Amino acid sequence: MKLSALLTAAFISIATLHAATTETVTLQGSKVKLAGTKVSVGDTAPAITLISSDLKEVTVGGKSEKTQILVVVPSIDTPVCDMEARTFNTKAAGLKDVAITVISMDLPFAGKRYCAAHGIDNITVASDFQTKEFGMTYGTLIADSVLKGIEARVIFVIKDGKVTYKQLVPEITQAPDYEAILKAI
Repeated sequence: MKLSALLTAAFISIATLHAATTETVTLQGSKVKLAGTKVSVGDTAPAITLISSDLKEVTVGGKSEKTQILVVVPSIDTPVCDMEARTFNTKAAGLKDVAITVISMDLPFAGKRYCAAHGIDNITVASDFQTKEFGMTYGTLIADSVLKGIEARVIFVIKDGKVTYKQLVPEITQAPDYEAILKAI
């Protein structure tokens, strides 16, 4: 069998395991489609490698000894995302065996500058800018509108390699429900 036929067969097999997302959110009231594969509660959390703000590879998802909180945001440089990162940074100091990663398409340099300017030291800030693999694999990539190509606002809680909680914030410009997330942890 030719390589192209093998790759096509593999892609079809993977596609049948996870359906393309049909999820949407809104941006100031206008409907925005998401792209990628829908990951839901109960699914195995795919392991994805991102680039941290200190230019190191960091893997999120997959099995881990710690509970993983993946905080997916459009851009760390916006007021709501800033508040979200600061809130999780504060909460992380009191959580045992929990790893919190804020994920966006921002360049690692912006993440480093942001962390230094705001004293962010209890969480990891990581970027999906190289491949957009996280956004496509978890179905969080914005597919249309002026924000096409960046992440929607989504929180995943992962325990023992499984997604145990997901909060897709319906309006991109709004903050997540922090209390619900903390209860899920």
